Amino acid sequence: MAMAEVEVYTTPFCPYCTRTRALLGRKGVAFTDIDITEEPARRTEMIRRAGGRTSVPQIFIDGEHIGGSDELVALDRTGQLDAKLGTSK
Repeated sequence: MAMAEVEVYTTPFCPYCTRTRALLGRKGVAFTDIDITEEPARRTEMIRRAGGRTSVPQIFIDGEHIGGSDELVALDRTGQLDAKLGTSK
């Protein structure tokens, strides 16, 4: 199974962004970290893709909007995250 493409819209000092990065790191997943403070034009893109949500992080796995950090952690707790990431054993 191929590893999923993961994109995360973040800001530098967001604790939920840090939690998201740490969880993906523990999973050994490479991801694209889109810092919307360094690339402010990407904020509009994020809001459009996230169905109007303006908070960070906003997480996408293979183009599917997962939500924020809480939703990512919930997927991990229910055992669904590994399959989405392509890290199932």
